[in-house]
Amino acid sequence: MGIFGRRPRESATTFSPAIIEFWEWWNTARTGVEAALTSSGTEADAGEGTQPALFEELNTRIHRINPELEWELARGHDDRPVLIVTGGGDAELRGLAERWRRAAPADDGWVYHPARPADPEVLSRKLDLGDHEFDLEYVRMGMRADTARARVDITVYHPDFLFVDEESQLQVAYHVLHWALGEDDVVRWVGSVTIATEQPMDALPPNMLAAVVEQIAEPFQEPTWLTGEGRTPRGHPSQVRVHFPLHRQDYPLCDLHVEVALPYAQSNPDRLPVGSSASSLRAFEKKLGGFGDRAVLAIRVTGDGMRVFHLYVDPDSGVVAELDQLAASWSEGRAKVVSIPDPGWRALEPYRL
Repeated sequence: MGIFGRRPRESATTFSPAIIEFWEWWNTARTGVEAALTSSGTEADAGEGTQPALFEELNTRIHRINPELEWELARGHDDRPVLIVTGGGDAELRGLAERWRRAAPADDGWVYHPARPADPEVLSRKLDLGDHEFDLEYVRMGMRADTARARVDITVYHPDFLFVDEESQLQVAYHVLHWALGEDDVVRWVGSVTIATEQPMDALPPNMLAAVVEQIAEPFQEPTWLTGEGRTPRGHPSQVRVHFPLHRQDYPLCDLHVEVALPYAQSNPDRLPVGSSASSLRAFEKKLGGFGDRAVLAIRVTGDGMRVFHLYVDPDSGVVAELDQLAASWSEGRAKVVSIPDPGWRALEPYRL
């Protein structure tokens, strides 16, 4: 099952000193870590001698990057050693884990992951959690697809849930979800997760979850926009367009929330853009789609003579400077560009389904 390091917040910065120091240490330590992993197999007990000290040092080095990061050592299917450092599904830590991975050495014989990958083979094994052993063959899931929200709500059942506390139940549930889908896809597509002590009707084994998620995800292979209407603080109509579904995991380095506000000159009695202003705004928005994975346009809000674009940007990509130049070229009034770190994408909360 691997060797797990649980959490025993800060802004992520590319190749922070703690990340650089980790990889400098790892360059000399990885041979010993691999030997310790080999001799201890995949048991949670690291064994005797220097092994506990090595794993403790690994734990310390990772928590210097951020104390809430989790880690895991395992063997891959090709028998290569694997090190996973993850935020455990926490959106605020996803970019930090990604930067850790991107700073990793190339071709050193190891595999590095910034989120737990899917590993469906584990679903036929046993999971030791505390003093209880769970036979994962007995896990069953109720799966309710919500196509409007692009989510699958999950009810997780195991007969041994009757004998353990709620925290243990949830740990089993999320371990199984991560092995069935991978950590990033759990965050992307899984909605609510509830525990059942009686098997749900029409329950399925967890290895069926990937097929259900594939059906949910298929309509959203191309970008989709949801539209809505509201009122501005002055009581005029406002229009909102939201990129949906928009997943933090697809833009892991985009930790910076940027607002680009453009005043427009031509409007109707409701103060919404018309004529050449509407055309100019469309042309400007088209340019915002040209940044690739360096930035993503998340929301567009229009009303009271102003259109505000909300983007998430990789702060080290140079996009902010490009946005400043674009805004400076706007001819219908003074455009503003305002940015603030938001690794958890909290500015999107009011717009989530």
